[in-house]
Amino acid sequence: MNIKQMIEPRQKDLDGITVRRILPFSRQRMVGPWIFFDHMGPARFPAGKGIDVRPHPHINLATVTYLFEGEILHRDSLGNLQAIHPGDVNLMVAGRGITHSERESDEVRNVDHSLHGLQLWHALPEADEEIAPAFYHYKSKDLPHFSEQGIAVRLIMGDAYGFTSPVKTFAKTLYVEVHMKAGDRLRIPHSEERAIYVAAGHIHIADEEVPQYHMAVLEHDMDSTIYASQDSRIALIGGEKMTKRYIEWNFVSSRKARIEQAKDDWRNQRFAKVAGDEDEFIPLPGS
Repeated sequence: MNIKQMIEPRQKDLDGITVRRILPFSRQRMVGPWIFFDHMGPARFPAGKGIDVRPHPHINLATVTYLFEGEILHRDSLGNLQAIHPGDVNLMVAGRGITHSERESDEVRNVDHSLHGLQLWHALPEADEEIAPAFYHYKSKDLPHFSEQGIAVRLIMGDAYGFTSPVKTFAKTLYVEVHMKAGDRLRIPHSEERAIYVAAGHIHIADEEVPQYHMAVLEHDMDSTIYASQDSRIALIGGEKMTKRYIEWNFVSSRKARIEQAKDDWRNQRFAKVAGDEDEFIPLPGS
């Protein structure tokens, strides 16, 4: 067996967009440093509609937003205002605490438009959990794009196939997007922990099938090959095994007490406001 755990998403509708949550999963809380994995869409919005994620906080993690289609307008409490487009990477480092919102520009909202992409959370190593918050944006053209065994590969974070991504990392990290044609075979790069998510299509690992919208967590350090039985778009994620993390709402930490402190800080509005988006916020659940 090459597959240690098969994860079927929990699906819900949020303001007109289907979100498939893969991680955390009851029997697989993390894969390397990755503790959260959402697949958003694809969604089609009529003019006047779209996403409006009000200001909310994070601690002790880094968010990684990567779009296949559409645009998201990021604002945060550091004063950053950044539109993310397909193929770009938004890396927001929460560290000791940050607040951000995810909306759309008027230009996007005023016409029919689509949205489709992935959002992941990267747990920071314990030594980095309380670093100063920061924000990094990388354009699609600056990420390594190459052909591996004749297959189109984009390296989002970490090292793979002899290439290195410029995106900042805090632990050994793997994040790769692959476009496969039916009949293609691809060697999976090594990493201490690895998983494969099928965003579109259908693949096999050895003789085990991985259908669309499923994640296959691989056994440690096995030589594995992906076979695409259909045209497929997949994400490879992984990295070094981390110490235990707790997760509650938007907070991730190695310490339960730190999450309780963050909850109290948000409840009492001690987090910094989002520049240009100060009037609204998402209340702490249960408050």
